[in-house]
Amino acid sequence: MPASSTATVPHSSTRRAPAQSPATAAVWASRITLGALALGGIGASLFNVSLSMQAQMVGYLIGMVALNLPHGGYEHFENLRHRRVSFSLRYIALYLTFLAAFVGFFFVAPVAALGLAFSTAVVKGGHGGLKVMDALCGTDHLPSQWQRGLAAFVRGGAVMLVPLLAWPGIYIGFSTYMVQIFGATGPLPLATHLSTVQAAVGSVYGLAVAVHLGAGFVQSGGSAAWRTDLAETALLIAYFTFVPMMLAVGLYFPLWYTLRQTARTTAIAPDTPAPDRLSLPRTWAAMVVGALVTFGLMAALYALVPNPMGGASLLAGAVSFYTVFVCILALPHIVVGDWLDQARGIWYVP
Repeated sequence: MPASSTATVPHSSTRRAPAQSPATAAVWASRITLGALALGGIGASLFNVSLSMQAQMVGYLIGMVALNLPHGGYEHFENLRHRRVSFSLRYIALYLTFLAAFVGFFFVAPVAALGLAFSTAVVKGGHGGLKVMDALCGTDHLPSQWQRGLAAFVRGGAVMLVPLLAWPGIYIGFSTYMVQIFGATGPLPLATHLSTVQAAVGSVYGLAVAVHLGAGFVQSGGSAAWRTDLAETALLIAYFTFVPMMLAVGLYFPLWYTLRQTARTTAIAPDTPAPDRLSLPRTWAAMVVGALVTFGLMAALYALVPNPMGGASLLAGAVSFYTVFVCILALPHIVVGDWLDQARGIWYVP
């Protein structure tokens, strides 16, 4: 992507927000809310109390649609409002190109596309989370690129890999609905080789956690940043292990990802250049147009796919369809919004 109007400023790996700042308060809110939910899940497991699937799906839709969807668009808007209009137009064109290509991939090979979508969720949760650590918690225990990559895999893997180990039936069921939206038939390879896949995933992820935390301790001698990383990693693993899967995923994004990205944006605000191309009326108009375009894309996908509900009931089908839609948005969100935008990107940290 062509260079933007903003120069690259390297982030500091030891940057920390002031203890009483709104950004720090938001990070603590994310920890407290997920911690409370994890404790609730542990308690429910001990006392053999279960939450109905209907309640989980309603919670998922509330979290993902009402609370989290607007933030995805805001990440792009916050990035683009500091750029020249010509750059923004190229950015949008690239985004739509990747979006169309990913939709086409789902039609051609829905199972492989779903695997790519789940991998994208790992990258989004992990890489985005790493930038929050850079801005707010410190990353002096992650001095090398391989350690940073491993840290992102561990954090993002908690979102998609731990539920596969803890809630395999639900994981496979909704994955099946999602590929059936595009006309796939027959059982998923994941279902027919579940024990083998779980053993491989558990071994790889467990080793990654051990190496990530062990190497970080050796590098930093158990610094405050490493202790924070240890506690948050343990919290994420416990949360996705004990909180029922659909509810856990639905609430993770608004209560952890979005809240912490908002904190990152707040923390770097003094270093953010003033917008040089968009006035307040145009800013408002851009947000309205963005919302209309998002729901227009959702309607277009619904009209294009052969089986929008994936053969599921109305509620389960809505969850499956919306999850696919968000997954399709997520790949260009990361590739165009961050990886191809070397000067700034949606997870910018100076």
